[in-house]
Amino acid sequence: MKLIGSTTSPYVRRLRMWMSEIEHGFEHVDIFNSADRARLVALNPTLKVPMLEDDARIISDSGAIYGYLTKKLNKTELSWEQANLLTLIDSVNDSLVQMFLLSRSDIDTNADNFYFRLQRERCDTIFTELDKAAQKGAFVQWDYVTISLFCLLDWVSFRERYDYSGLSNLVAFHQSTSDNKEAQATDPR
Repeated sequence: MKLIGSTTSPYVRRLRMWMSEIEHGFEHVDIFNSADRARLVALNPTLKVPMLEDDARIISDSGAIYGYLTKKLNKTELSWEQANLLTLIDSVNDSLVQMFLLSRSDIDTNADNFYFRLQRERCDTIFTELDKAAQKGAFVQWDYVTISLFCLLDWVSFRERYDYSGLSNLVAFHQSTSDNKEAQATDPR
C-alpha cells in the first residue's frame, strides 16, 4: 500500500498522520513539476492528490481513501456529528486551496466580485463554527476529524491564507496540537 501526494497538501498530510500506525509507503509528487504531473495524470483522472495505490487499485481523494481504509482495516466509521464537522473542514479547505491556486495564477483573490466574496464569507462562517465546536470539546479525541482540523489550521498558517487569530479556541487548539509527534514528522516547513 502506498500513499501518493504532496508534502504540503493538507489533505495528504491528514492521511499521513492518520495512517502513521498503518504499514504503508509514501511517494512525494510535486503537482507543479512536469514529470510528477505526468505520473499523476497517468494514474488519477481527478488530477488531484492524495491518491492511494493498494494492489491494483487506485483510490482518489482523501475522503474516499479514509472510507476505503476504514472498511479494509475494520476501523470505526465517523458518527454523523463527526461527518458534519469534516464537511465544514473540507468546505473551507477547498475554498482556501482554490483561492491559493488562483493567486498562484496571478489572479487577485481580494477582488470584490461574487465568487471571491462567497469564498471569504464561507471561510468566516465556517471558521466561526469550528471555533464554537472547539469550545464545546469536539476536538479532544485525536482522530481523523481532529487531525483534519489541525492540518487545515497548520496549512492556513503555513500558506498565510486566513487570519483566525481572533478565534481563541482554534488558536488554543492549534497551539496545543502542534507538538504532536505526527504533526512534527509531517511538517512541510
